[in-house]
Amino acid sequence: MTLSLRTLSVALLLGAGLLVAGCGAPDLGEACDTAGSLSECVDGAVCTNESPGNVCRKVCELMDDCPTGYSCNGVSGGSTKSCQPDPI
Repeated sequence: MTLSLRTLSVALLLGAGLLVAGCGAPDLGEACDTAGSLSECVDGAVCTNESPGNVCRKVCELMDDCPTGYSCNGVSGGSTKSCQPDPI
């Protein structure tokens, strides 16, 4: 069985597209590397320092920007604020 060049090209492009789709930025609540980074997480999120590591949290300006159980606080490494979980 012989594959045409066109069929092979389409298969390679589709495979590459699936690889790229799986390599997106971390979503809210997922791990990230650099506290204060706005470019590591999905749009509207910042890499926030939390113990034991860093996670992506929603960017905020006011307490009203955050859901119940979260407060708008500063993030190490920059002047951005994020919705961080309230202490229990």
